[in-house]
Amino acid sequence: MSVGLPLYLGLAAILFVIGMLGILLRRDVLVLVMSVELMWNAANLALVATARESGLMGGQIFAFVVITVAAADVAIGLALAVLLGRTRGTLDVDRLHWLRG
Repeated sequence: MSVGLPLYLGLAAILFVIGMLGILLRRDVLVLVMSVELMWNAANLALVATARESGLMGGQIFAFVVITVAAADVAIGLALAVLLGRTRGTLDVDRLHWLRG
């Protein structure tokens, strides 16, 4: 028994919504970075599921590119979080009002 495309896309949508809620509701920089990563993974799941369903490799290749970009995003985000934690003493986004410009 195989799992169909609608179940994969439903799971990807649920993961994407959880990541979006994490961005909208939480104010911690680390939680924001993890929420963005969860949204990237939801997009990857949808890409790989549709590529598997259609039989083409394009979606899987694009998912590999997305994984590479997500890894760079996490590395930069964590470096910024460590820098902000050391210099300002907090990772609360609301307290970092000097970032607004």
